[in-house]
Amino acid sequence: MAARRTTKKPNVSKEELLGYYRDMLMIRRFEEKAGQLYGMGLIGGFCHLYIGQEAVVVGLEAATEEGDKRITSYRDHGHMLACGMDPKGVMAELTGREGGYSKGKGGSMHMFSKEKHFYGGHGIVAAQVPLGAGLAFADKYNENGRVTFTYFGDGAANQGQVYETFNMAALWDLPVIFVIENNQYAMGTAQQRSTSSQDIYKRGEAFGIAGEEVDGMDVLAVKQASEKAVAHCRAGKGPYILEVKTYRYRGHSMSDPAKYRTREEVQKMREERDPIEAVRQLLLTGNHASEDELKAIDKEIKDVVNDAAEFSKQSPEPALEELWTDIYADA
Repeated sequence: MAARRTTKKPNVSKEELLGYYRDMLMIRRFEEKAGQLYGMGLIGGFCHLYIGQEAVVVGLEAATEEGDKRITSYRDHGHMLACGMDPKGVMAELTGREGGYSKGKGGSMHMFSKEKHFYGGHGIVAAQVPLGAGLAFADKYNENGRVTFTYFGDGAANQGQVYETFNMAALWDLPVIFVIENNQYAMGTAQQRSTSSQDIYKRGEAFGIAGEEVDGMDVLAVKQASEKAVAHCRAGKGPYILEVKTYRYRGHSMSDPAKYRTREEVQKMREERDPIEAVRQLLLTGNHASEDELKAIDKEIKDVVNDAAEFSKQSPEPALEELWTDIYADA
């Protein structure tokens, strides 16, 4: 039931390529700015950057429809931006301000957007996996044809609740796509030192769950695999697993010096496998855009990110009374 990876390149228009380029560059520039604000002491607590992994969420979001849901772990800023959440609201939440998506109370790891069907940002490793299956259960119950994208990492893939969830999702044919963002390091531990099986997606075979490995540094490959997984779920065939092989350029979090890998390893990935540069070259070699046009896009995105940073600085801190709101739901 499991397949290695999609190899045939899909046809893609100039507009689509430019859209992927913009979306990935937005995430990259936003995260770079977040890193700067963290260094200035304007972001407190934990902060996990998505730099290097942009093609994963942009490729997957390209296959979504209105009403589809997404839930992920603490490395979540990229997912927020890719599903259309406002950079100003995301940055304000990172800095703990009233203008943030969780009114400054959630920070980097805990923000939501019901409007964009984004259900977190979760700080407990793998805790979002059963919650994602629960979202999919609700959609199946309501027979609305929606799909839930449940993201987790290679480290979280070793948690027991993942396999309890696999079992229930397969038993009930839930429309959930389990996305394993395999960036090859669970915090500071390389996959080969923490995972007995090389191919994590094959673990679904015991439950009868179809899956495949995808090149997560290639946004077109991710989009193609995502379309296949979405079609599988919408057809009522149950869950699907995508193990997306990617790479983070920064440490696990801003407090991680990443001494467990060499600079040469990171530099090699940056120079040879960068997902944004790959799309940039497709645009240039295909005469879809000029160097000047791409520079203009970069400037436009930097302006948006700078505006978001300025908005977060100007937004007030939440009032003390805000501590008591949104704790219990009215029933």
